[in-house]
Amino acid sequence: MPVLYLSHGAPPLADDAVWAGQLARWSAGLPRPESILMVSAHWEEAPISVSATRPVPLVYDFWGFERRYYEVRYDAPAAPGLAEDVRKLVPDVRQDQDRGLDRGAYVPLVEMYPEADIPVLQLSMPTLEPERLFELGRRLAPLRDRGVLIIGSGFTTHNLREMRPGTDAPPPAWSAEFDEWTDRAVRDGDVDALLDFQAKAPAARIAHPRTEHFAPLFVALGAADAGGDGERRAVIDGYWYGLAKRSFQFS
Repeated sequence: MPVLYLSHGAPPLADDAVWAGQLARWSAGLPRPESILMVSAHWEEAPISVSATRPVPLVYDFWGFERRYYEVRYDAPAAPGLAEDVRKLVPDVRQDQDRGLDRGAYVPLVEMYPEADIPVLQLSMPTLEPERLFELGRRLAPLRDRGVLIIGSGFTTHNLREMRPGTDAPPPAWSAEFDEWTDRAVRDGDVDALLDFQAKAPAARIAHPRTEHFAPLFVALGAADAGGDGERRAVIDGYWYGLAKRSFQFS
């Protein structure tokens, strides 16, 4: 299976026909997964944990939106087998049987796999340190041979204070510069530069005042061995309210 890093958007993603269509076309071109392992910017927990393998509600971890966003359902099958496989690859993984999928997981999956018929498991990020997340991805890589689609879900630039809601103006320079640098580094397979992005990328501190939305990329890079000879390409680009929604596929 390939490995994905996607920019997942806020709950109103469902109202963006362009973005929803991009995600749907992307998934239609992928091999059908046996199961999906999601690493979302919205779940940081140590020790590392996996989500529930029984039916539990989604995590509506946002405030101030219309009621309909809190009524979204995504009743994907549980993935106890995948949870067991993860535990074999990553020592000391904790099972959180009360943790449902958060918006970093279900918002894109509603568009990509709307039938909700593929088992889904979510994995927490135990740290935001790039090297440790990259190593976590490397440990998870064998899952790809078992039909598991590993998805890192974040946002290529993420500064909510600098968002430009409701504007069609060009993206701010800091967002465009960071986005272009990231795209170039990924295509070049420059994992070292990506892991050291805070020192090497332009406008890194503005693009990510806190790095949790860039961090899932490191898991994807590790799972994909992105410095090797495999395919590395951006499937989605462009901007949403000035934030870069670039998303990558590694094969």
